[in-house]
Amino acid sequence: MAAVPVFSGVPSRAASGGGGALDDSRLQEEIKLYDNARQREDYDNRANVFSLIKTIEALEKAYIKDAVTSEQYTTSCNILLDQYKAAFKLIKPSFASVETFSQRYMLHCPAAMERIKEGHPITVRDNKGNMSKAIAEIVSLFITIMDRLRLEIRAMDELHPDVKDLFETMSRMASLPASFEGRTKVRKWLDEMANMQASDELSEDQARQMLFDFESAYNDFNRFLSQS
Repeated sequence: MAAVPVFSGVPSRAASGGGGALDDSRLQEEIKLYDNARQREDYDNRANVFSLIKTIEALEKAYIKDAVTSEQYTTSCNILLDQYKAAFKLIKPSFASVETFSQRYMLHCPAAMERIKEGHPITVRDNKGNMSKAIAEIVSLFITIMDRLRLEIRAMDELHPDVKDLFETMSRMASLPASFEGRTKVRKWLDEMANMQASDELSEDQARQMLFDFESAYNDFNRFLSQS
């Protein structure tokens, strides 16, 4: 009869007297993550930072999908960012940056990373002397998006990043009215893309309508600049 293999640390039925139940008490033994109160506190602090980053990511996505109002978003985002700053200070000795922390725990939260980097909600507009830079970025993004549509580039994963950047840059421009129609048109397509998969493509009719809307929004923006 062939010998029954016995794996290290796991007794076989034959090794345990044959026919009897496996002695798996060691397999069910609780694994401790910490040995003392200080280590436990460190793990709790890391868990807090992890959950805050995930919550900020969820809030950013909710705002993009218009699932929360601007007021709700701004209030919640300010609270979460303040909590994050306080929580991260507690783990700073172990992690040089939030990027290091994210890599360690395999966190993929790009929207939260951007919000943490900027340090304020997207609805809080930039009015610190960066007006010329914002205008240049908006013009460049409009032209890039329209050129891609004219070249019949319709893949969502190629269009969405620039559309998102355009909307966020317009939102940070302090002099742009909240009711500015051009931004509303950009927001409409950002919401449309939020319901698409990365591999999805716009139909011919969608691409034509999007190009029309962005040309209109671009003209609205230039008209606003000439009147300012």
